[in-house]
Amino acid sequence: CLELQLLELEMLLTMYPKKGEINLDEDAVPSVQRYLRNTSGALPPQLEFSITVDVGEAEVKVELQVLLPHMYPHVAPQLFARSDALRRQQQSRLNTGLASHISSLDSDQMCIYEAVQWVKDNSLPYLEDSKISLESASKEVIVKETLHRMWIYSHHIYRQELRKKIFDSAKKLNLTGFCLTGKPGVICVEGHQEHCEEFWRVIRYPNWKHISCKHVENIETEGSVDNLRLFHAFKDLQFQAHGDYGLRNDYHMDLGQFLEFLKQHQSGHIFQILFGVKGKLPE
Repeated sequence: CLELQLLELEMLLTMYPKKGEINLDEDAVPSVQRYLRNTSGALPPQLEFSITVDVGEAEVKVELQVLLPHMYPHVAPQLFARSDALRRQQQSRLNTGLASHISSLDSDQMCIYEAVQWVKDNSLPYLEDSKISLESASKEVIVKETLHRMWIYSHHIYRQELRKKIFDSAKKLNLTGFCLTGKPGVICVEGHQEHCEEFWRVIRYPNWKHISCKHVENIETEGSVDNLRLFHAFKDLQFQAHGDYGLRNDYHMDLGQFLEFLKQHQSGHIFQILFGVKGKLPE
């Protein structure tokens, strides 16, 4: 059996002489030859090698891995075809077909060349199926995401514990936007919808009466919602205040500066939604 294996391997090396077509451990053949010269020693390792074949016009490479039991060709070889161009399911089907073909051949027949030819002649349909499956999978992977942006208005935002809750919640939920402290108070949060709604639930609890969500924006994208954000962090927004400083915490934010800030972030139209009047910057 080992002599027949060496003869078959010699024939294959003649048929596939290019570098890289047959990969074989350099000591594989000498170890078999040493055993044949002195059969009283231990059996040599089983012959193991791979043959790379080009399939189709695009010359996709399919590798046939071969392991020859000591009693081959009286027993079947272990064969496995693989390719980077094959998905797991198609590769499994290709190997099932290969095994079925080899089992249909006459027993005691040397069949490695036959296996190589079968792989060369029959791999293309599996490769095409794999390409179609990959394209379908790629289309399925494209999941549309929605950026949710909430514009929240309050009569005022002063208390430190409330501001801490706002900033801690925005950070925890990966929301960007801003909190305008003072009178009036304005909050903008943007991110995934479930995170924005959780933020809204947390800051309203237990009993924030003078607050309302004035406007919600939903923008759909096939990419990441991060590409649609108008703000890169959650800002503590404060402008020059004016008003009656005699009353504790009774100060009004400069809404002209706030309007300019909104326009810088492509949100000038929100001013009228929040305050009911069109914003106008000084000349």
